[in-house]
Amino acid sequence: MEKKKVMEELEKVIDPEIGVPITTMGLIDKIEIKDKNVNVDFHLTMPFCPNAFALQIAQEIRKVVSRLEGVEKVKVNLKDHVRAEEINEEVNK
Repeated sequence: MEKKKVMEELEKVIDPEIGVPITTMGLIDKIEIKDKNVNVDFHLTMPFCPNAFALQIAQEIRKVVSRLEGVEKVKVNLKDHVRAEEINEEVNK
């Protein structure tokens, strides 16, 4: 598994408010790949971005990365958002 392939999948995740891929907006902070597990850290344009949008983006990240061949587990970590802890718990359960 390569970070390049993960980034290519993440290009499919579109910010619902702006209509631009999250990769183009520079919202991906870090991608870690260990064995068949992928961790993706990201942030949003504002720490007060509506919770529904934050959760939607996090779920979409998890969905597109999970579809990659060879990936068994995806963990998504939203950073610097007022409800990050709750959103991370919800998306990774």
